[in-house]
Amino acid sequence: RMDARQRNAMSIRLELQADCYAGVWAFYAAKRNLLEPGDLEEGLRAASAVGDDTIQKRSQGYVVPDAFTHGKAEQRVRWFRTGFKSGDLRSCNTFAAKDV
Repeated sequence: RMDARQRNAMSIRLELQADCYAGVWAFYAAKRNLLEPGDLEEGLRAASAVGDDTIQKRSQGYVVPDAFTHGKAEQRVRWFRTGFKSGDLRSCNTFAAKDV
């Protein structure tokens, strides 16, 4: 029983956790030499491109933070990097993080 703002905040944490998990996957893919040159940078660009702020700015010309459901571009990149640097799913607890 959450209001819209609380639902959006939970949705953002879930999406950022998924970004972190993607980073963990990339960590292990890199260890197995499955990534090609530029793949990591492409993943980071993709994470940034799907940030709510980036999408809103591109589609409507302005940003409405109260309508965010996936997180800002900077957050998405940061959590992907967190997973990639650690390679540890335990580093992806966005629900306990204070700086989301």
